[in-house]
Amino acid sequence: MIVRLRSLWLNVNASYWFYPALFTMLALALAIVTVAIDRSGQAAHLVKFVDAARPEGARNVLNVIAGSMIGVASTVFSITIAAVVYASGNYGPRLLINFMEDRGNQLSLATFIGTFVYAVMVLRVVREAAESSVDVGFVPQLSLVIATGLMLISIGVLVFFLNHVPASIRINSVLEEIGRRLTKEVRQRFPKEGDDVEMMALSDGQIVPATGSGYIQIVDFSGLADVAREHNCRVIMRLRPGDFVHPEIGLMSVHGCHVDDEMAEQLRDCFSLAGFRSPAQDIEFLIDELVEIGLRALSPGINDPFTAVTAMHWLGASMSELARRDLRSRPGEEEEDWQRVIPLNDDFDHFLRRGFGSLRSAAATSPIAAAQFLDCLLGISAGLASQPRREALRLEGERLMAQARIALAGPSLAELEERSCAFEAAMKKRAHHALHT
Repeated sequence: MIVRLRSLWLNVNASYWFYPALFTMLALALAIVTVAIDRSGQAAHLVKFVDAARPEGARNVLNVIAGSMIGVASTVFSITIAAVVYASGNYGPRLLINFMEDRGNQLSLATFIGTFVYAVMVLRVVREAAESSVDVGFVPQLSLVIATGLMLISIGVLVFFLNHVPASIRINSVLEEIGRRLTKEVRQRFPKEGDDVEMMALSDGQIVPATGSGYIQIVDFSGLADVAREHNCRVIMRLRPGDFVHPEIGLMSVHGCHVDDEMAEQLRDCFSLAGFRSPAQDIEFLIDELVEIGLRALSPGINDPFTAVTAMHWLGASMSELARRDLRSRPGEEEEDWQRVIPLNDDFDHFLRRGFGSLRSAAATSPIAAAQFLDCLLGISAGLASQPRREALRLEGERLMAQARIALAGPSLAELEERSCAFEAAMKKRAHHALHT
């Protein structure tokens, strides 16, 4: 149940309907409350600092607010969709979720729709005075002041939105957002610093297969631990969030007890499958986004090595965090029973190949990108105490040069060879320094 709710929240969080719907309900509630205060006569002393509006003037103001807000909301939605289409086409379809989750776009649209709904709800209660002396008409003065205030807020939000949209689709801003989010996720998922440790190998056990198809979006590790504790067994994951499964693919192996149909169903309920990947528990999704932008930038049709260099810089910053982390550790180890549930641990080589290894063949075709590739690897090794991880970085530099010798020739290759010699010398110097400290 918990994993389904978390999956639902992910879908809601990446939608353009939740906040507009929420603001609509809040506007309805606010209109009912303020109109009731106006009807009770208690609002007279609250709005004595403003001139009282007459019915005709109140209607005109509310008509202008309502008409302009729904027009602005339509324009904002059109601009947002155009920006999403542009970003998806130029940076890659996987980045669509980043723009769908953008709070600035969601709240801007919600503000205009909420203001429109409030103005319409107040407009319906404005009443002209009748010909008889008994009915003097009704103008909700407090509600009118609040509607005017919401309009002023909406104007400010519009100015913010017009600046936010072009800023959010700049490639440097996109890469910075992904890079910072990736670094944050690395720190949260692997909170302890540490050296290389031997990863637990998969051993024989009773396999629990999947019964559905899709990407593993959310895993409820606490739920898995509860089931394992109840049956006094251990659960070893065979897949990670972001992997694709279909029926009969093994999700996990259970050790120490017999798995019946009821227990298997309890274990499967801790997994949420979807038709797309999300960065919720999937660090590799964010790595793939940086790689995809880099590969697109280095493609012959675009040929923009400087964008690829920026992608490598942010990827290098995140890899530098990974290189210093104990990749077995998990957040909340003191609270969670990680002896009952053993996640599929990936070593540093896995993440390095997923990131820089995926960019290698494209970077080798560009002298600029290849030189920065070596510099990023050298930067990751700065202050790194782990010899195996430092050796993995050195080997990645060798693989790049082997690829570059096929793709490049002439002075470009000669300059890169000099850069490679400097890279090798610096790596040996750091290895020697680490050995004697």
